Amino acid sequence: MNKGDIVSEVAKVTCSKAEAGKVVDAFFWAIKKALKKGEWVTLVGFGRFSVVKRSARMGRNPQNGKPIRIAAKKVPKFTAGKALKGAVAR
Repeated sequence: MNKGDIVSEVAKVTCSKAEAGKVVDAFFWAIKKALKKGEWVTLVGFGRFSVVKRSARMGRNPQNGKPIRIAAKKVPKFTAGKALKGAVAR
């Protein structure tokens, strides 16, 4: 399922496809904005989006096998909620 499919599903239940597209865009924008500030986004029954810090580490260049340094960075993380895990497990 991609963004267009999500927009179509939202449009079936609520409003026109154009309005649903705006709603989905606004939803994603709100999540990005909160994560950029370092906040968690919790959707009860679905899951939690958060930002975690990855430490600097040594890696290997796959083309030539030489070691390279990979810088520390912040990355988004999603943790599935109990209801989502249960729905997928069935």
